[in-house]
Amino acid sequence: MNKNDIKLIIVILFFIILLFSLTLIRKKANIANVYYENELILEIDLSINKTYEVSGDNGKVVIEVLNNQIRVVEENSPYQICSKQGFVSKSGESIICLPNKIIIELPSDELDAEVS
Repeated sequence: MNKNDIKLIIVILFFIILLFSLTLIRKKANIANVYYENELILEIDLSINKTYEVSGDNGKVVIEVLNNQIRVVEENSPYQICSKQGFVSKSGESIICLPNKIIIELPSDELDAEVS
């Protein structure tokens, strides 16, 4: 190993640490958008603890908001993957229930500001 190899390794490690830290400092989301077949059906304020029920392709999907976090509590799908995902709370995260065609998205304020 020569000096150039060591410099390259240090640069790569620096970028890995930078990318990792950027994912950790994401802001908490304030709202969640619920889509059915890519159509916005519900906008949820994450500061209000409440349970919501929406209809998907396989029946009802129960969504719970608790302490500025959101999750799917109950759904009708073969493997219950949406329910097992648990809570999400950071901007840019989402819960995707493909069998029910329901998407819960926590939009990023920064992206919205850049697009406008």
